[in-house]
Amino acid sequence: MGMTITEKILAAHSDLETIEPDEIIECDVDIVLGNDITAPIAINEFEKLGVNEVFDREKIVLIPDHFTPNKDIKSAEQVKQLREFARKHNIKHFYDTGRVGIEHAFLPEQGIVTGGDCIIGADSHTCTYGALGAFATGVGSTDMAGAMTTGETWFKVPHSIKFIYYGKLNRWVFGKDLILYTIGRIGVEGARYKAMEFTGEVISSLPMEQRLTMCNMAIEAGGKSGIVAPDKITEDYLKDRSIRKPVFYQSDEDAEYIEEIEIDCETIEPQVAFPHLPENTKNVSEVSDVKIDQVVIGSCTNGWLGDLRIAAEILKGRRISPNVRCIVIPSTPEIYKQALKEGLIDIFVNADAVFSTPTCGPCLGGHMGILAEGERAVATTNRNFVGRMGHPKSEVYLASPAVAAASAIAGGIASPEEI
Repeated sequence: MGMTITEKILAAHSDLETIEPDEIIECDVDIVLGNDITAPIAINEFEKLGVNEVFDREKIVLIPDHFTPNKDIKSAEQVKQLREFARKHNIKHFYDTGRVGIEHAFLPEQGIVTGGDCIIGADSHTCTYGALGAFATGVGSTDMAGAMTTGETWFKVPHSIKFIYYGKLNRWVFGKDLILYTIGRIGVEGARYKAMEFTGEVISSLPMEQRLTMCNMAIEAGGKSGIVAPDKITEDYLKDRSIRKPVFYQSDEDAEYIEEIEIDCETIEPQVAFPHLPENTKNVSEVSDVKIDQVVIGSCTNGWLGDLRIAAEILKGRRISPNVRCIVIPSTPEIYKQALKEGLIDIFVNADAVFSTPTCGPCLGGHMGILAEGERAVATTNRNFVGRMGHPKSEVYLASPAVAAASAIAGGIASPEEI
């Protein structure tokens, strides 16, 4: 029996020729990631071990992106702890405000993660990097501490679900809509501890940014990871970008999947996930009379340059509803600079939007866009749990940048076709 791409990567990192689902293995890791919320906990545990050195100063990545620029004294102290740890251990990949982006966009952009890697991060959306043909998954801060010490971690090998997307995408349908539709179909536990392997002719034609968006939200279906087999698009994206030589794996034709799910993309229209779960999806055409107070375009899910271009296409020459606050957040400084060059920032500001420095802020209810009681937001983020963006009695509706921009103009959830 052959192996899936996920099994091949894990086998290669555990020095085993073959592995099977449910097998417990120890793996070498290529990257250990932490942010300004999770890394301080890991650093505390690391120091309790009495270890003098990290396993590899070039394989640990510390990204302060959640409460930055620092919103209060506590967040400033947390980033200070990262900064001092990075200096003490000469960590190569520590990036401070002005140079740092949202972690799950910044690492692929800078080539810190690459094809064939085994990556763990103390953040659940670490699964984003599967779009590069890597195995990437979120772990707890104590697991991060252990990996910073030894360069190893353990896994139960996940079963794989194969998702086959066929047909042709309709107008204003993007990777965000595909993953929302998928989560709506299988539920938030539909892929629990499974590797979600995204395949088919539609995936083969998706740009890398949209593949990253899909893998980013694998965790919202309960997935252990999301992954796309590398192809020409992957090679082109990593060329002259990756700081390590990528290794490209493919699933064997006789690989065994616990389930195969076919999805006809010609039946999919722009999606909206209603509160308070990403599985509560509806076609945008089925939504009416949902007034909103805020729109957030950004996050590790949809703060890519392509996302900003989509939103700007809709907002150009138009004005945001006076009843709506619209916050646009590019994911990295490079995206910010390119948006400036292309005139996208002018479009957003002229439409009455706020254009922010890269930060996770509003996505987790941290800062830069907290909701009050009873307020509603359309967001291109990845979660809409109770209180996720502020008050427990606020509501978050998940959508693509196209739907978010259209809704900002309309003052309520709207299809781009209506604008």
